[in-house]
Amino acid sequence: MTEQHTIQQALQGDKDALETLINGVKDDIYNLSVRMLWHPQDAEDATQEILIKIITKLSTFKQNSQFKTWVWRIAINHLLNTRKRRAEKQSLSFEVLSHDLNTMLVDGAPRTETVVERKLLVEEAKIGCMQAMLLCLKREERATYIVGEIFGLTDTQGAQLFDIQPATYRKRLSRARKRIREFMNNNCGLHNSVNSCRCAKRVATNIQQGRINPDRLLFAQSSVDDMMHEKILQMDEISRAGALYRTHPTYDAPQMLQEILAKIG
Repeated sequence: MTEQHTIQQALQGDKDALETLINGVKDDIYNLSVRMLWHPQDAEDATQEILIKIITKLSTFKQNSQFKTWVWRIAINHLLNTRKRRAEKQSLSFEVLSHDLNTMLVDGAPRTETVVERKLLVEEAKIGCMQAMLLCLKREERATYIVGEIFGLTDTQGAQLFDIQPATYRKRLSRARKRIREFMNNNCGLHNSVNSCRCAKRVATNIQQGRINPDRLLFAQSSVDDMMHEKILQMDEISRAGALYRTHPTYDAPQMLQEILAKIG
């Protein structure tokens, strides 16, 4: 069954066809939403809202572009205009985050009775911190960085998503890359070994401040071995930040299709 045929079947009320379409894009939307909004629950809510828009607007898809491109445009537009979620309400800035990363660094494992492995706690600290860096970017720059640097879309694809010229997209992506790279180079020990901050030194403080719950991790699903981090440090400075972001897990979207269908009747 071709994608075009599946779309036609979905428009005629075939729920199996609709489920096939949604299952083909929901993980991409959820992973985009997590990186835009930080908290998985907020990402789940946004994903559900986006999928409802896709289903209700499916009849407007003209098939003059790829279905996934059309879906991503809906997702990007929603995430650029949605209400502020819990992490964004903190109005985080690079200055505030820099101060945070250079204070209250604690050597040694925290005293905890959790069964979560130490490496997972360190990975949780790393991913949470790097997610916070993304929040320091304005939404347009953040979304551009995510699709261009983390997900690796081409200039042409990125420009289509934002409905701008490729040259404008490249300029926006270059600015976002520079801001993330400069911050990491000046603050992050993973990016520049001269810096004092290390993910392992953040774990105890993050647990104490409630940023990490050892019994319910938000991000870490597996740990990245030290060899991978060593390889990233050996890359040129321009490549390191994006490479670190690409070590983060790819998440499966929560099962929500039946709930969505119930909402739209």
